[in-house]
Amino acid sequence: MEFPPLTHDERLRYARHLSIPGVGEEGQRKLKASSVLMIGTGGLGSPAALYLAAAGVGRIGLVDDDRVDQSNLQRQILHGESWIGKPKLDSAVARLREINPLITIDAHAERFTPENASELLEPYDLLIDGTDNFPTRFLSNDVCFFQKKPCVYGSIFRFEGQVTVFAPHLGGPCYRCMLPTLPAPGAAPSCAEAGVLGVLPGIIGSLQAMEAIKLLLGIGEVPLGKLTCYDALRTSFRPLRLARDPKCRLCGDAPSLHSHDNPETRSSITCSMSDFPSISVSELAEKLSSNPSTVLIDVREPAEYAEAAIPGSTLIPLGELADRLDEVPRDGEVLVHCKLGGRSARAVAFLQEQGITGATNVEGGIDAWLQR
Repeated sequence: MEFPPLTHDERLRYARHLSIPGVGEEGQRKLKASSVLMIGTGGLGSPAALYLAAAGVGRIGLVDDDRVDQSNLQRQILHGESWIGKPKLDSAVARLREINPLITIDAHAERFTPENASELLEPYDLLIDGTDNFPTRFLSNDVCFFQKKPCVYGSIFRFEGQVTVFAPHLGGPCYRCMLPTLPAPGAAPSCAEAGVLGVLPGIIGSLQAMEAIKLLLGIGEVPLGKLTCYDALRTSFRPLRLARDPKCRLCGDAPSLHSHDNPETRSSITCSMSDFPSISVSELAEKLSSNPSTVLIDVREPAEYAEAAIPGSTLIPLGELADRLDEVPRDGEVLVHCKLGGRSARAVAFLQEQGITGATNVEGGIDAWLQR
């Protein structure tokens, strides 16, 4: 395959690459002809995208429909103070073009869903998963499997992170070999609930960028079947072996999944539960307007509440709900909200189990309220 030549400006920019055995001019030309789809421009996506752009990957696709929040700035280094309230994609594109104006950046202002996943991935060589929820991770894995493209996986939690490459077409396992089924709603806390040290996604996201560049260049060893676990407190990297599961529903010997559109990838990202009642933020606004005494409980954390709160709401963080159950009326409607709807859905499930049948989830949480 003939790769595009380097311009004079590119030779100056990538001079330190050109002198590396295994990269050199041919490798840099490979990078120029390569493309990566980045799912998310948050904690993991920020460092990964920055280093891919700086390295000269010719085309980078960004998928994100979120807006910059002040709580993002502690770890999402693509974004800054002046971008608060604005689309993350706008911030990311501006920053990456400042890093490297010689590459192409595609901005996809939408969620990565079963409806658009195949079309979004098709023009790119590989995918980097920078998301923080299980349904999208299943989707990234599944669509990559069917298109025979590598999925560079990363995850973070407080002081620990993980990174690997899922690529059954190259002889390794897939994400479903490691996690066969979707965890129950609330089985794993969100970043807002559990917290994460801001430096950690910088480390894991950089490792994802490294694995992507190795794949694009065809150098080094691809960590197929090897999950690298980083413990920041112990300053340790520990490899775990991941074996291909012959019973895997996707890449096993007798697969039962034949499309990336399936129950796991269709599951709600916010973990809202259709078995429980819910209302929209528009309906919430009407209720608060017609009845100021409407019971509205905010199950976010105090720092989130201090940043923005719906007037008339009562703060009871999800972790304190069981101990403060006597503060929740047992009769009548009790509306519950959080940031996006996931924690509040779990709170509603708990309250109904306690006999508070009027508990109702506010879909989309305060983010939807603020956008409205």
